[in-house]
Amino acid sequence: MAAGSPHSESPMRHDAAEHSPSPSPLPSPVLGHGHNPTHMVMDDLLGLLRIRIKRGLNLAVRDVRSSDPYVVVRIGNQRMKTRVIRKDVNPEWNEDLTLSVTDAEQPVLLEVYDHDTFSMDDSMGDAEFDIRPFVEVLKMHPTELPNGKRIKTIQPCRSNCLVEESSVVWRDGKIMQDMCLRLKNVECGELQVQLQWIDLPGSKAF
Repeated sequence: MAAGSPHSESPMRHDAAEHSPSPSPLPSPVLGHGHNPTHMVMDDLLGLLRIRIKRGLNLAVRDVRSSDPYVVVRIGNQRMKTRVIRKDVNPEWNEDLTLSVTDAEQPVLLEVYDHDTFSMDDSMGDAEFDIRPFVEVLKMHPTELPNGKRIKTIQPCRSNCLVEESSVVWRDGKIMQDMCLRLKNVECGELQVQLQWIDLPGSKAF
């Protein structure tokens, strides 16, 4: 797996979790929802991957009766996180995290943590997904398809974390992919996410 245990990295304590959206410094641009992609190195940049963290389902209990979950998203050396949702094992974030992509072979790692005020944040599982099927559709440059048209379907298997089949679709003039991912290294829990691509002028694109 691309990342170690949550206790092998920089501490994820209350001050870091609440006030530090990314470790410093990062060699690649990391953008949050609503930020403009400026001052970017375009030589190797393919584009931006916008990951919408929609919701968690049946997440693990790490406090007395519930958890205070948040999600960390990693690709390469980039790291972003969602806000913390208090006392909810079925949280709804509906939060967009946007990361730059220079290598479509790199998997995306999602890690879920329970926020603790006076101790290290507890792990609530993790999942990986491959963006190559999504990128393959981008390379086809589909346009003017019927709304909701399925372009490619990925089946769940032992080599991915999919709970059910996931389709890359043409929706509202954009290419999107919805996924439901089963969390690993934990007793229970799933994450629902959505992918969307953002082309940038001057990037390598496809």
